[in-house]
Amino acid sequence: MSEPMAPEPAAGRKAAPTKSKPAGAPPDKRRLAVEALMRLASDRPWSDIEIADVAHEAGISLSEMRDLFPSKGAMLEGFTRMIDKIVIEGTSEDLVGEPARERIFDVIMRRLDAMTPYRDALRRIAWAMRGEVASLPALNRMALNSARYMLAAAGVPTEGPLGFVKLQGFVLAEANVMQTWFEDDDPTLAKTMARLDRELGRGERVLERAEDVRRLTAPFRAFGQALMDGRDRMRRRAARQEEERRTRESEREDPAAAI
Repeated sequence: MSEPMAPEPAAGRKAAPTKSKPAGAPPDKRRLAVEALMRLASDRPWSDIEIADVAHEAGISLSEMRDLFPSKGAMLEGFTRMIDKIVIEGTSEDLVGEPARERIFDVIMRRLDAMTPYRDALRRIAWAMRGEVASLPALNRMALNSARYMLAAAGVPTEGPLGFVKLQGFVLAEANVMQTWFEDDDPTLAKTMARLDRELGRGERVLERAEDVRRLTAPFRAFGQALMDGRDRMRRRAARQEEERRTRESEREDPAAAI
């Protein structure tokens, strides 16, 4: 089966460059499996799709599938990595001087462009995942890993005290925007872009408050750290004194040990 055609870029943004495969290159079986899963998910309930169904749809053996992915969840992660790479490879220096908000806006919109051929499948998967509470922590970890690379593509640092706040904020913003994107049939994606703008504004305010809290609590954190360091020193001193006491008692009981 042929792969979906690349989506048309939204107005005002450049299309990501495509890389052609050398003639006669072997097929990427991981991508074949991911594409097969997304085709099946576009018109079948997520819970009805079996690993064997994906292998058959992809035209690969079940044994080969075992070497590629251990589960459908792993295939979803493979899909996320595939989209991440498209966004990263399409990143240019055009927005280097722009505010972080504009750079993140561009990254998320290019990400939605890359996911457009799979929108029906993603809509059905997102709906199914609402009932799989046990899967949510793994899905969030997967999304956080993706967010780390997306923010890096936008030139936004994610290390340091507020790094996790930025990552989780990106994940929540993207999830909320996708809910609007699923139902946005306007070719210009006006509703989606408006929702994204609101989400990024909300994220900026949360980050500002988090920075204020971190700054205001800095003296208390420093005091707490000093207390912890003091307790550690006291424990180490007590341990040395106890060891010296035991050594002295041992020498008194066995004078030859002191020679």
